[in-house]
Amino acid sequence: MSKSAIDANDAVAIQAAQDSVAVCDRSHSGITRVSDDDRIRFLHNQTTNDFQSLKPGQGCDTVMVTSTARTIDLATAYVLEDAVLLLVSPNRREFLMQWLDKYIFFADKVQLADVTNDTATFKIIGSQSDTIIEKLGAEAIIGQPYGTHQLFEGGVRVAVGSGLALPGYTLILPASLKATVWEKIVEAGAQEMSDRAFDVLRILQGRPAPEHELTDDYNPLEAGLWHTISFNKGCYIGQETIARLNTYKGVKQHLWGIRLNAPAEIQSAIAVGDEKVGKLTSYTETADGYFGLGYIRTKAGGVGLKVKVGETEGEIVEIPFVTHEYPQ
Repeated sequence: MSKSAIDANDAVAIQAAQDSVAVCDRSHSGITRVSDDDRIRFLHNQTTNDFQSLKPGQGCDTVMVTSTARTIDLATAYVLEDAVLLLVSPNRREFLMQWLDKYIFFADKVQLADVTNDTATFKIIGSQSDTIIEKLGAEAIIGQPYGTHQLFEGGVRVAVGSGLALPGYTLILPASLKATVWEKIVEAGAQEMSDRAFDVLRILQGRPAPEHELTDDYNPLEAGLWHTISFNKGCYIGQETIARLNTYKGVKQHLWGIRLNAPAEIQSAIAVGDEKVGKLTSYTETADGYFGLGYIRTKAGGVGLKVKVGETEGEIVEIPFVTHEYPQ
């Protein structure tokens, strides 16, 4: 994340996402289409969530992990009648195509296609998102569970969920319709949001991102992604490690927000007194000050803990996207 302060337009857009409604063009996010007869079984075996329980028109968040349960990416999956669309992080698009492909064996009926360049992806974020959806003629989706999606007139797929812990929707549509649909959304009252503002909001919300919170150093339980994990689905890549951490309550560090007193450098050590207890993974400047994300050792404490981040003082705060509670 850039360490330059956000500009006035960014501040307005972030405020709109929190208080009313904003729209961000996320068309550079990767979209992988997984098709053929074994697609559901394949994704069920390669990621953390339960795909076999999903029906067409439903979706979920899921995590790709290594064999030792280290995080690769947090993705959102939408199950269609004849395929599954995976919305992945921009900087994991090519890697995940190669990673998934190596697990397709000779007898598997699975086809992968990168359809990113053929599509546009918009995020509508905020408490007034329903108003925009109504004006787009997609009111049938309002009030449905997270991940529910439907194809509307013109080929615009509308899915419940903004990708953050804020109300909203994800739109996936043909690239040829991008300008027209964007104009309709803005005319309907959504504040335009830049990618930089979206990343600031991501950090404030606590959504972990590849190369920051999702790396070989961390597992999805440490990242607070409990909602993406099925503990009843059986074997998948990384399952044994994740199950053991849950069974024996072995999560040794958690992702937290950190309200900072001054600018800080990503990768700075987080300390309590003279003891290192974690590391800063993301940082941003906002209209209200300085904020970061970082992993803190479980035994060090949580909300309200006073820490030193590099040469800066900070305080641990909750972030809405993650949870630290073991399932009952």
